[in-house]
Amino acid sequence: MNTAIRLPIVCEAVAATRAVPSLWDDVARGLFSTPRHLPAKYFYDERGSQLFDQICNVPEYYPTRTENALLAEVAGDIIARAMPASIIELGSGMSRKTHHLLEACARQDCYASYAPFDVCDEVLLLAGERLMHEFPWLTVQPLSGDYSAGLARLPRRSERNLVAFLGGTIGNFSASESHAFLSELRAFMGPDDRLLLGADRVKRPEALHAAYNDFAGVTAEFNRNVLRVINHELGADFDLERYAHYAYFNPLESQIEMHLVAMAPQRVKFAVNDAVLELREGDTIRTEISRKFTRSSLEAMVCDAGFAVERHYESRAPAFSLVLARPV
Repeated sequence: MNTAIRLPIVCEAVAATRAVPSLWDDVARGLFSTPRHLPAKYFYDERGSQLFDQICNVPEYYPTRTENALLAEVAGDIIARAMPASIIELGSGMSRKTHHLLEACARQDCYASYAPFDVCDEVLLLAGERLMHEFPWLTVQPLSGDYSAGLARLPRRSERNLVAFLGGTIGNFSASESHAFLSELRAFMGPDDRLLLGADRVKRPEALHAAYNDFAGVTAEFNRNVLRVINHELGADFDLERYAHYAYFNPLESQIEMHLVAMAPQRVKFAVNDAVLELREGDTIRTEISRKFTRSSLEAMVCDAGFAVERHYESRAPAFSLVLARPV
């Protein structure tokens, strides 16, 4: 077994290749237009991240545990097919599912390095230290940045990379956004690289509704947290108690839509630019979409972006997919 030389973990900054809108840019564009909307990424301050961790443990929310169980089952086959010298994970967070891939690497004497890519250095370092303790042979090379700012300057760690994009996050992109993202990822990848993509599947509307409307109300609190972030960062005065969580499955778009509904009129003031937002009772703000795929629609999305599906892994009910794809 290889043993990595123990050096301190250092985050390498990945320079942006295009401008990323600021919070105020997104608020000005999204809340002062019709229909009102906000990017889901603003859920995830420290409190929002903690709430999402709680969501993953509520009984109704199946995606995280289903993907985790599927990955545990098929990781050996993924590594046998990809045999990566490096695993690059986009939006890695705490890298909780990554240990399945690393365990499979160890069993097959494939001692890949690990490059988690995310926006929070503190989380990257914490997760990296945990994994290096769990796998003494592992070298962790964190990448700090926002993948929505472009991938052109993302370093290629080897000529044989396994690029993982898990958690069903591709479903948070619109169809055009997902095509642009996967096409950019294809341009980054070399002929011996592989993509591992996790995506949630269409299922009974009742199951989807329950997953995003948990009985304990954790998702509702998570949804309202975006207003708390805006209050803190932009000096706004949203009254969170006046907004109700509302999530439903839109079958025409095959997506969950999460909204905040104003339960009373409110005049919201912003310290930034002295802006004022007028909301009437019943006005809504869409805070997230989560697209759900059929097997054919998922494979079509991957192939349209310049990949060929090498293997499609499917969980037992509730349905979830992991797609292993190669560039063509």
